[in-house]
Amino acid sequence: MRVVKHSHACVRVETEGAVLVIDPGGFTEAEALDGADAVLLTHEHADHVDLAKLTAARERNGDLRIFTHQAVADQLGPLRDAVTLVDVGDTFDAAGLVVRAYGGMHAEIHRDIPRIANLGYLVADTFYHPGDSFVVPEDVEIPTLFVPVNAPWAKFSESVDFVRAVGPGQAIALHDALLSDVGLTIYNGNMQRLAGVPYARIEPGELIPTP
Repeated sequence: MRVVKHSHACVRVETEGAVLVIDPGGFTEAEALDGADAVLLTHEHADHVDLAKLTAARERNGDLRIFTHQAVADQLGPLRDAVTLVDVGDTFDAAGLVVRAYGGMHAEIHRDIPRIANLGYLVADTFYHPGDSFVVPEDVEIPTLFVPVNAPWAKFSESVDFVRAVGPGQAIALHDALLSDVGLTIYNGNMQRLAGVPYARIEPGELIPTP
């Protein structure tokens, strides 16, 4: 299994027989969906869901499956027939990989902005993608944690505490497209110093190392 980090919040998983993609949004390279057999969507925000990219991927592969919750499914229009609905606590097969769903709600952006549904996904007991949340999976070891490092809804201290609470084998930066090069240097240095586990930011298109 090859796990590739794409821009912002997108992760691509390649096996010998299939391709699984998580959160190909508006900041994500279109090629992240090349050959995709299944897509996991955590929530409805445009930096995690790009309808045009998903539509193009479905045109290339009529058997493409999309796994997400009802709130996202309701916004997918002509792709709705490709959707398998997922809820918190579900375990399911996506592109030949066992996936478990966690969470339920997006982290609070501001008290005046209504919260929306959000799912985190544990894929093949190998890595956890939390979407836009700091929900900690209980009673499971996480070899690789994708940690959101910057967002309107996130404080850096919360990102650090999230890594510490999960206690993964390694942490990889997620949700980082809004940071400048200067900002990334500061965030990465502090996370490496404070996280308590090996941490790295992977450039888009690069493989995730095995912890």
